[in-house]
Amino acid sequence: MQLFSKLEHINPEGTVFVTNTSSLSVTALSEKISNPYLFAGLHFFNPAPLMKLVEIVKSPHTADALTDTLVTIVEELDKTPVVCNDSPGFIVNRVARPFYLEALYLLEQNASTVNNIDELMEATGFRMGPFRLMDLIGNDINYSVSCIVYEALGKPLRLKPSSIQQNKVNEGALGRKTGKGYYEYPVK
Repeated sequence: MQLFSKLEHINPEGTVFVTNTSSLSVTALSEKISNPYLFAGLHFFNPAPLMKLVEIVKSPHTADALTDTLVTIVEELDKTPVVCNDSPGFIVNRVARPFYLEALYLLEQNASTVNNIDELMEATGFRMGPFRLMDLIGNDINYSVSCIVYEALGKPLRLKPSSIQQNKVNEGALGRKTGKGYYEYPVK
């Protein structure tokens, strides 16, 4: 969080700072700089070249003019902007937690396999099944988001992070970036 404070000192007055965080508090990050009204979240989704949605995350300090500018920039990128207030997991990661967690719970209960769950979800219209998507995002990142949302919302049982995913992280099976997650990938 000190990064933005350091960046503020080496950039000109009036520099806008934007983070692509998927779960860190934009409000907490913005409070580390002198001009928190020049700070917002701009959350792109994986795979970024294909996914149209971009969350524009406002803290209570974010200037309306900055929000409007970010909406324009996102539209110029041929993406779909959705403005939201800072909250744990914002919109998409909050709504997506059950997508990942229910798939992991099914696996924990031996109700199905990784491949069957992914194939079923993709057959119903999802671009990627939950396990392929977790491997793309990175199990470390996805698990961290689950933990942040779980903690920030008071540890509701329905959002409890999965021990299967925690084990993947502990084993270094982070997905595509390590060559192994729920699937195996060629290492580049």
